[in-house]
Amino acid sequence: MIRFVLTVQLALQRRLLLWDCPSECDYTCQHVVTDNRLAREPEYIVPILQFHGKWPFHRFMGMQEPFSVVFSLLNYLAHDYGLGKLQEKIPKEYPLRKYYMGFGYFGLASWIFSMIFHTRDFKLTERLDYFAAGASVLYGLYFAPIRIFRLDKDDRPEKASVVRVWTVLCIIAYLAHISYLSFWRFDYTYNMTANVIVGIIQNVMWSAFSIYRFRKLKRQWAAWPGLIVAWLILAMSLELLDFPPWGGMVDAHALWHLGTVGPTIWWYSFLIKDAQEDMQGTHLKA
Repeated sequence: MIRFVLTVQLALQRRLLLWDCPSECDYTCQHVVTDNRLAREPEYIVPILQFHGKWPFHRFMGMQEPFSVVFSLLNYLAHDYGLGKLQEKIPKEYPLRKYYMGFGYFGLASWIFSMIFHTRDFKLTERLDYFAAGASVLYGLYFAPIRIFRLDKDDRPEKASVVRVWTVLCIIAYLAHISYLSFWRFDYTYNMTANVIVGIIQNVMWSAFSIYRFRKLKRQWAAWPGLIVAWLILAMSLELLDFPPWGGMVDAHALWHLGTVGPTIWWYSFLIKDAQEDMQGTHLKA
């Protein structure tokens, strides 16, 4: 009976986001402990502690990590904007368009699940966030060699076979990855390592391609991939700081999400410029 009375006293937006008595008590106790530690004289060497592996955030409208939600939304909108520009600027018959659109759709999905996870941290929302992010990172590696080595072109018959094999390998790798995390052990270190390795490989590929294209074309936009990679590396370094959230809301992870908005918009601009240059060259040859 006591549990029922306390539950109906929760604000509507909290109940809609599945806050209940245990989670409400957990949240309240975290902040009672944190406030008492901050008020102590003399101060603790480490006044703010993590609970369940996370900093004690101040929620807003029931969202556990409000700024991570907002910055994830900005990334979603960046992909949505980029997809619109791709559809507007690149004709459907351009062979790489479908791969670029795929990049956008994977990006949209990953940031949707990021918003859900940072709104409410449950086992399911965490898994969906990690799996969607992993799929997006792996797709980046998938289409990188297709563009760099122009495997989409039908000038050599073996290219189609290479793309089919590469597609199957990437699908198998992803299924093996999520199967291990789902049915064997959800290993955070392994998951992070796998994503970092996949990210590094494609970053090296795009940086080398950027240098090659810039030397060949002598145009500033050809160097954009390398500059975007540098920006992303700097933004990702924020994750290493892991400081207590400013104002109880903005931590290093939230800033990492904010730091990826600009490069996302910039990346779509590069894809469009690159496609236009390629189509112009094809017309001139024709």
